Amino acid sequence: MRRLRRTPELRSIVRENMLSVEDFIVPLFAVPGSGIKRDIETLPGNYHLSVDALVEEAKEIRDLGIKAVLLFGIPRQKSENADESYSPDGTTQQAIEAVKKQVPGLIVIGDICLCEYTPHGHCGIMENGYLQNDKSLEIIAKIAASHAAAGADMVAPSAMLDGQIQTIRSSLDTKGFVTTAIMAYSVKYSSCLFNPFFKHGTKSVVSFGDKKTHQMDYFNADEAMREIALDVGEGADIIMVKPGLFYLDILRRAKNEYPMPLAVYNVSGEYAMLHAAVAKGIFDLKTILMETMACFKRAGADLIISYGAKEAARFLSEGGS
Repeated sequence: MRRLRRTPELRSIVRENMLSVEDFIVPLFAVPGSGIKRDIETLPGNYHLSVDALVEEAKEIRDLGIKAVLLFGIPRQKSENADESYSPDGTTQQAIEAVKKQVPGLIVIGDICLCEYTPHGHCGIMENGYLQNDKSLEIIAKIAASHAAAGADMVAPSAMLDGQIQTIRSSLDTKGFVTTAIMAYSVKYSSCLFNPFFKHGTKSVVSFGDKKTHQMDYFNADEAMREIALDVGEGADIIMVKPGLFYLDILRRAKNEYPMPLAVYNVSGEYAMLHAAVAKGIFDLKTILMETMACFKRAGADLIISYGAKEAARFLSEGGS
């Protein structure tokens, strides 16, 4: 077996899985204002960006050869009904429109959720301490339509609410956005690995309770396949598993059972842990990041959403593997 491992060239020609910059999707955080490029504390190399700065970041991403960005918006003001989430003048909508106009060739995906728009940080309308599924779907449908109207190529509902894919597909089709694709957060576990995202990314930490009534129990695997089946039946174009590194078994099952485009989200906690270890000298950044990305590909991911996507793209351009 070692004959074909003897040199880098031999290892390369028999490699079973290959990484490309076209596999990556970069999450971006849009904030109100102008001239803002503010470091996100626990996510090195990632920023809160006003729309003008976000456009420049998007140009840099495109020039690295990356094809897509996933946009999150921070509102000017939070409200119980998340009104700004679907406003044509909302931060996310402005960012989508600006990137589509000024960065041609870049795919723009709008994340759809209510958590960053509500004062309590939950993913929908809360009544008596419980997230109201169908009332929340009404707002999610509005958000999807507003993103499509702003020019989004794709929308990505992340709330893990029952029926959200069907609701969004119906809303988009009814309003004439039949070509807008849906990337479903089909399998999203209730994980502490999201903490840096909530604390420092979108500043949407829940003020009470948790998200275990709608996000998945991390003890379950068969349930994940049922969730995917529902989303596929409702019209999802791409399915996703989130988080990534702790859930490679789910990623492989998803690829085996559903022969369609599959994304994985290398989430904030995974990225923060990696950088913390690098800062302590435990790992070399290039080595550990490229191994991480390769593991996602080996497990079946077609697309990798990662806060380290730009770094990985640069390493690939240098001949990293």
